[in-house]
Amino acid sequence: MLKRINPVLPELLSGIVLYGIVLQFTGIWFVSDKLQYSFGLWIGILLAMGMAVNMAVVILDSVDMMAVRGRAVRTGFWSVLRYVVVVGVFAAAWYFELANPLIMFLGLMGLKVSAYLQPMLHKIIARMRKEDSALSVDSHEQ
Repeated sequence: MLKRINPVLPELLSGIVLYGIVLQFTGIWFVSDKLQYSFGLWIGILLAMGMAVNMAVVILDSVDMMAVRGRAVRTGFWSVLRYVVVVGVFAAAWYFELANPLIMFLGLMGLKVSAYLQPMLHKIIARMRKEDSALSVDSHEQ
């Protein structure tokens, strides 16, 4: 389903999760409050994933309905709403002391990191699929 929205969206989401796993296993050793670190990181990662899906849907919607008047206003509304939600989640986490806001921001930056690393991740996944399909062809021939 995600590939129908945008063909690279699954790879982008995979990159965000991979980034989160790397930060979880490396950063957990350097903090005193491990629970706030983990909550902050994964709240940020989930926000990044939500933003990625929302942006892909809004872009698809905008491209599909480009000829309709008022579409730019609706696209702008979704962009502003996306950031209002992020700021609201950050404020709630800070106010209720659920998570470390700095680590939440680090998790949210997974969207940027994944966007930059997506071409490399795409090559790795394509290479793995090629090897996997070659293995399945070899096993059927025997």
